[in-house]
Amino acid sequence: MTAPRILIADDQPDVLEALRLLLKSEGFAVDTVTSPGAVYRAVEANAYDLLLIDLNYARDTTSGSEGLELLEQLHAYDELLPVVVMTAWGSVDLAVAAMRLGARDFVQKPWENEKLLATLRTHVELGRALRKGQRLEAVLRAGDDHPALIAQSRAMRPVLDMIERIGPSDANVLITGENGTGKGVIARALHARSRRAARPLVSVNVGGLPESLFESELFGHVKGAFTDARVDRVGRFELADGGTLFLDEIANVPPAQQAKLLRVLETGEFERVGSSQTRRTDVRLLSATNARLDEEVERGRFRQDLFFRLRTVEIHLPPLRDRRDDIPPLASHFLSAHAARYRKNISGFDESAMKALLAHEWTGNVRELDHSVERAVLMAAGSTIRAQDLGLTRPSADRAPRIEDMSIEEVEMLLIRKALARFAGNVSRAAEALGLSRSALYRRIQRYGL
Repeated sequence: MTAPRILIADDQPDVLEALRLLLKSEGFAVDTVTSPGAVYRAVEANAYDLLLIDLNYARDTTSGSEGLELLEQLHAYDELLPVVVMTAWGSVDLAVAAMRLGARDFVQKPWENEKLLATLRTHVELGRALRKGQRLEAVLRAGDDHPALIAQSRAMRPVLDMIERIGPSDANVLITGENGTGKGVIARALHARSRRAARPLVSVNVGGLPESLFESELFGHVKGAFTDARVDRVGRFELADGGTLFLDEIANVPPAQQAKLLRVLETGEFERVGSSQTRRTDVRLLSATNARLDEEVERGRFRQDLFFRLRTVEIHLPPLRDRRDDIPPLASHFLSAHAARYRKNISGFDESAMKALLAHEWTGNVRELDHSVERAVLMAAGSTIRAQDLGLTRPSADRAPRIEDMSIEEVEMLLIRKALARFAGNVSRAAEALGLSRSALYRRIQRYGL
């Protein structure tokens, strides 16, 4: 996985340099600018995974209006580009205004390094997932102006039928399936067909949240609730009020937090961390997992009542190997997207490439297909994709590498893959088996692109 590319905007040189050194040391590729105009020019000229922008500039140090105007322009230009805002002056009202205009998160100066890095990594991954979800949607629109999914196989017909039937309802939906099958795409399709479509769709990757920040991220906190709580914070349930909240990797909700999640789903009530004031929210909850929640319930790792509350309706996505009729249209869609992105004139796949695509097992499903086509676009020397451009290989037991021939990183990747496979993708259980904290394992999963 390529290093995340981040653009930082701040008019204070010392702040820019501190952030640049911090993020570079953590493996990010970093560009810096000092003005709102330079932000927009940089975004037009480059592809970024995330923007970290100050809301206050020298000409406007109190209201944040210049930063908010920039944020509005950026959201109009690319609504999927994650923007995290920061300010040393703003109140919670300014932060909420930024979130309403499309910011994914906010941080307060002076920042705490570990928390800032966790925030940025989470939103880089979510942003990349949303990009993949966008590429999984057809460019063509259905007659009712809802996104039409690329799915023509018999195996996907029940999924499409379920989306049309339950999309307009407020039913909670549990979306299941292997990694890379497109669960986030289904969540977006359900939201688009609901009466809440004009309201926010707020996505949270539960697996990427440190347990210590879980409650604050979902429910918010008040100033002084804990050491780093320097300002009031609005949680995801509050931001999604009137809209849809999508919790990915729901199996990784910490056991201590499951009762609080159940309560807000049953009553719509919650309190910010450090506050006794009860608040209300009206959200439709969509959740996703590649784990067997019924088995987690049997093992006592997941509350049965929460499981039933999440699974009013379940939509199971078949793996790509069981929907091979969808491979050609999906591959063509990804080809068009990546050829445009890299400004390459590629018209399609030759016969050998298409045979290779149809024969491959796709253990990483649609996500793996997307990556393979992107690689092929970069490697292609002519106007068509050839089989060798795809770089697909068949696993062979007699070619398995020996531990003594592997680097430390390769051994670590192998152990992580085996643990994730053993526990069906459940990060919490894999981390426990590996002797790591959940957040430490998740950082390694992001680093290795697993």
